Amino acid sequence: MSAPDFGPLLAEIAFDATGLVVAIAQQHDTGEILMVAFMNRDAVTETLRTGTVCYWSRSRMSLWRKGETSGQTQRLIEFRVDCDGDALLLKVDQTGVACHTGRRDCFFRVLRDGAFVVDKPVLVDPDKLYGG
Repeated sequence: MSAPDFGPLLAEIAFDATGLVVAIAQQHDTGEILMVAFMNRDAVTETLRTGTVCYWSRSRMSLWRKGETSGQTQRLIEFRVDCDGDALLLKVDQTGVACHTGRRDCFFRVLRDGAFVVDKPVLVDPDKLYGG
């Protein structure tokens, strides 16, 4: 059996000059926004092929398979592209926490009285997630 041809789908995504597109991860059943990351063509292809979300790490300059070191994976439920093709919405089933800080999501700082305050607890010690 041959691998699916994702070329036509990739052609509808407006990757930027560096080959990236923003991807928003949202918990499929609650609507909770978990995180924002970037994907390149290879990350999109791997995500569609495997059903497990893969991103592009700009700091490591390599594919980043969500949960490969922490076990906190994202299973793809639905893949959406916005009207301009320049942003992706990934509806996922998140295993554990999504944020490298050990919080459920990456949006735990909220503006209150002119300053950012943390409003969500650490659920898992990051040292336990990453063996530090």
